[in-house]
Amino acid sequence: MSDVFKKLSILLADTYAIYLKTQNYHWHVKGSQFKALHGLFEMQYTELAQAVDEIAERILIIGGKAPATFREFDSLKRIKDGDSNRSANEMVTELAEDHGTLVKDLNQSIRLAQENQDEGTVALLSERIAAHEKARWMLNSSREV
Repeated sequence: MSDVFKKLSILLADTYAIYLKTQNYHWHVKGSQFKALHGLFEMQYTELAQAVDEIAERILIIGGKAPATFREFDSLKRIKDGDSNRSANEMVTELAEDHGTLVKDLNQSIRLAQENQDEGTVALLSERIAAHEKARWMLNSSREV
């Protein structure tokens, strides 16, 4: 189960990182897409905040200790910090790519949970895959071409 715990800890850190980046972009987005993106980013970071809690609780349920400090998150995360000076389109593109990264990581993690017969984690990861796929789709559909 320790491998599952390690994977969930990384996913928690990455989820927190994309939550924070999405909130950053919500605050700083500018331009003709402001209203639509401001609302989209708010909807997404609100959903991500709930996901952070659910992943942390799952870690505790399986007997681990959830990382809970910026130092711990920074050492585990792979999602890069957001740059609030980016254009609206760059913000959207970057967030879509980040959600894609999480979908890949979640698919790997779900196989590990299945190998460990951890159906509770499998269920959580399945929900997270669907949520990140939807977020990525919404962001990609919001890009200016």
